[in-house]
Amino acid sequence: MSAHSLDQGRILVTGGAGFIGSAVIWALNQRGLENILVSDLLGSDEKWRNLVPLKFADYIEATDLAALIEKNDATVAGVKTVIHLGACSSTTERNAEYLVRNNYEWTKKLAHWSVGNARRFVYASSAATYGDGNEGMEDRDDQLSKLRPLNMYGYSKHLFDLYAKREGLLPKIVGLKYFNVFGPNEWHKGEMRSLVNKAYDQILATGSLQLFKSHHPDYPDGGQKRDFLYVKDAVAMTLHLAETSSASGLFNLGSGEADTWLTLAQSLFAALERPSQIAYIDIPENIRTNYQYFTLANISKLRDSGYVAPITPLSAAVADYALNYLNPHRHLGD
Repeated sequence: MSAHSLDQGRILVTGGAGFIGSAVIWALNQRGLENILVSDLLGSDEKWRNLVPLKFADYIEATDLAALIEKNDATVAGVKTVIHLGACSSTTERNAEYLVRNNYEWTKKLAHWSVGNARRFVYASSAATYGDGNEGMEDRDDQLSKLRPLNMYGYSKHLFDLYAKREGLLPKIVGLKYFNVFGPNEWHKGEMRSLVNKAYDQILATGSLQLFKSHHPDYPDGGQKRDFLYVKDAVAMTLHLAETSSASGLFNLGSGEADTWLTLAQSLFAALERPSQIAYIDIPENIRTNYQYFTLANISKLRDSGYVAPITPLSAAVADYALNYLNPHRHLGD
């Protein structure tokens, strides 16, 4: 496999204060890399705290980045690698215009700038593009037109995947279809936090945990399945694809295993050395019709690209997260 060196030139990480973005910067720091330009929209939430322990060369608000890109300002002129993770990732966001501008139009602009200037471009697509999974969850470029996302967030990501294929960009860039990623640095995500994060507080406060009932005859309560991926594995996969210049197109990033919500919950109870006490509640009406009952990443394409690292088992990942980051409350790099 041909290599793209991450230590030659600056690395631009958009969404760098966010969950996966800050974890990418942490992983780069673990390699001794600090020539990183971080871009994000810090707003008024607490995600700025994710940046505090990290080392990087410069920070710029995402609203100012487009102008610097257009004039190839010195701030971005030395960039050799772009890891584009900046996006609105809320699956319940209803403002379609905002999602198109933020997730689709900006990605187009950044991709063309990167390819036109021989920068390595890696961007976040999403497993949400697969919808209910009836058309499979294969990261094959020739299957794109068959996919039917269930929410506007997934569609905004799907729009760019389709555009990149249509415009001949996919053979020159890498798109990452993250599945259910969880782990440190997600506190700022509110209701979009992982179940592990939300359940931790619930269990400490009440001794029990609420899970959604199933409204599908093929799945028992708590038996809905997801491909859960620890964020440390997600960023290792991301950096592997960023530095493997022969890799291109779309890649599923998951564990390759489908575990139930019940298994996830029981792993957390076990990590906390507490008896498993679970109550089931109805899925809210506003998300019930778009609820995914099963996700599973086929990661053979990732493996074929040369990624050989073992993937952290779910129980071990939950224990590491709960015991080393949720208690005490720590960020990556602390």
